[in-house]
Amino acid sequence: MNANHDEVNASTRGRQITLRSASELADALPFVLGFHPTDSVVLVALHGENGRFGGRIRIGIPRSPGEWDSTADQLAECLVDACAQRTAPPDGIVGFLCQDPRPGETAAEVHERLRPFAQRLRTACGALDIPVYEVLCISDGRHFSYCCPNPRCCPPEGTPLALGGTSVMAAAAAYAGLQVRGSLREMEARFRPTGAPGDAPQRAALDAAAAAVVPRLVEGADEHERARLRGTTLALAGRLLGRFAEPPRRIGTDGARRGQAAVDADDDARVDPAEAAAVILGLQDRLTRDRLAEWMEGEAGAAAARLWRVLARRCVAPFEEYAAAPLTLAGWVAWSTGDEPTARVALGLALRADPGYVFARLLHQACNQGLDPETLRSCLRQEREDRTAAERTAAGSVRRVRTRTRTRGALPGGPRPALPKARPGTARRGRGTPAGVRPAGRAATRPGRPAPHQGGRRGTRSGR
Repeated sequence: MNANHDEVNASTRGRQITLRSASELADALPFVLGFHPTDSVVLVALHGENGRFGGRIRIGIPRSPGEWDSTADQLAECLVDACAQRTAPPDGIVGFLCQDPRPGETAAEVHERLRPFAQRLRTACGALDIPVYEVLCISDGRHFSYCCPNPRCCPPEGTPLALGGTSVMAAAAAYAGLQVRGSLREMEARFRPTGAPGDAPQRAALDAAAAAVVPRLVEGADEHERARLRGTTLALAGRLLGRFAEPPRRIGTDGARRGQAAVDADDDARVDPAEAAAVILGLQDRLTRDRLAEWMEGEAGAAAARLWRVLARRCVAPFEEYAAAPLTLAGWVAWSTGDEPTARVALGLALRADPGYVFARLLHQACNQGLDPETLRSCLRQEREDRTAAERTAAGSVRRVRTRTRTRGALPGGPRPALPKARPGTARRGRGTPAGVRPAGRAATRPGRPAPHQGGRRGTRSGR
C-alpha cells in the first residue's frame, strides 16, 4: 500500500456530530480529512451502534480499471487491520469516490464509469465480514449514491452539494477550530515546481551541484570529504533558516489579503538557485537530514516548514527524486506541529518521488496510525543534547591540551627553536647541548651570581 500512498487516521478527536443524510455525509468528508479530496477513493470506518467515525484511508483512484480489484482488496485489509491495531475492527464502512469529469464528460457519466469500482469495494469489505452502508460518488459539485435505490432522496442526476459553510458540520468545525485547507490538488501544488521560467537556472544549478556533491556521497567516498560536506550543508541551511524568521507577508500594501501563490513567491525569492541546489544535494546524506529534522517545533519549526517547501519546489525535472528528502522533512514538521493533513500530503508526495525512501515510509505509517509525534521529538531532543554535551567536552579537552602545550617551557617570543644534532666526537655541555649553543631555559649559574632572565639578555629587566 505504500506505493499507493494510503492515508489512515484512527483518531476520533473533536465534537460528535450526527449525520442524517447522504448530503450531510458528503459535506462532512472535507472536514474528516482536512481538505477536499480530488481524484481519490476514501474509506471511513464506523464503530458502535451509532456509527461513530473511526479510521480513514485515502488513495488516488487507479487510472487503469485493471487495478481496481487489487486496490479494493488492499484498501479494505489496510483499513480493517489499522483499526484493529488501534481499537477494534470496524462495525461498518462508508466509501467515497471523488473525481472531476474528464473533458466532455458529465458528473453522471463519472458516476456510471466508477460503478464497477464501487461494487468491488463493497465485495472486498464484505469478504472481511464488514458491511458497507454507503458509497458516494462526488463529482463536479454533486453527489450520487451507489447503495440507495430511492430516486426521491438519491436521484439519478445527483444532488448538489451544500454551499460551503452552511451545513451543521461546517458550523461545528468552525466552533472547534478545524480548518479545511482547500483541495488536495491545491495542497500538492504548493510542493511541486511551478514550471516558471526560473526552472532553467535551477536546473543548471542542480546539474553543477550534482557533479560536485554526488561523488562525495556515494558508497566508498572519503569520510573526511563527507564530513566536510555535512558541515557546509548544515551551515548553509542555518543561514537560509534565518531568512524565514519573520512571518510571511499575507497583507499587501493596499491592505488586501494576498493569495497563497504570492506568499509562496516571496518565500521562493529568499533562496537563490545555487543555494537551493547545494542544500538539496546535501540533504541526500542521511546524517545531515536527521540533524535538520531537529527543526521541528516553535519558531524554528515554522521557518523550516517554509524552507522545506521552497526546496521541494526547486526539485525540477529531471531531479524530482531528490525532492524526497525536503518533502519528508516538510511532512515531519507538519506532523510535529499538529498539521496532520499537510503531513500526509507531503509524505505521500515524498513516497511518490521515491517509493523506497525509508524515513518517509516510517513517518507516513506512524502519522496514519495516529501515533503521538512526541516520542520522536523526545529522541531528537535527546540526540541534540548529547551532541551538544559531547562538543563541549571535546572543546574543553582541546583547550586543556593547548594550555599544557603553551606552559611546557615555551619561549615568550615564540615556539622553541629546533636544536642542531651534535656531531660525533664533539664535547657536550649541559644536558645534551652542542658546544657553542646556549641552552634554553634557566641558565646554569655559579655560586653567588644571580640567574639571568629567561629569554632575555643579562642586565635587562624585561627581556625585550
